[in-house]
Amino acid sequence: QVQLVESGGGLVQAGGSLRLSCAATGVVFEISSMGWYRQPPGKQREWVATIHNDGGTHYAESVKGRFTISRDNTKKTVSLEMNGLKSEDTGVYYCNTYHVFGQGTQVTVSS
Repeated sequence: QVQLVESGGGLVQAGGSLRLSCAATGVVFEISSMGWYRQPPGKQREWVATIHNDGGTHYAESVKGRFTISRDNTKKTVSLEMNGLKSEDTGVYYCNTYHVFGQGTQVTVSS
């Protein structure tokens, strides 16, 4: 059974930074693509970034150049470094793999 546990959310001022982490169990991490999604208040969940097993990455246009996704296959973790945060980045951030989502971690950016 795949389980994903996110951490690292919080309250930050606009322009600030946060680093989210996700620990994965029950999955062959080394061959799995991992992703981050977010759900802004009152809106649907949206894709943010993906990192493939070969290290290749993709980003939503809204976060490109500000966010960086990375992975540690030894620790079976995936991280999302978020810089230059904006109020529109506020939301619940979810880790994802194989159609499974974690419980989410709240990110709030104050303007």
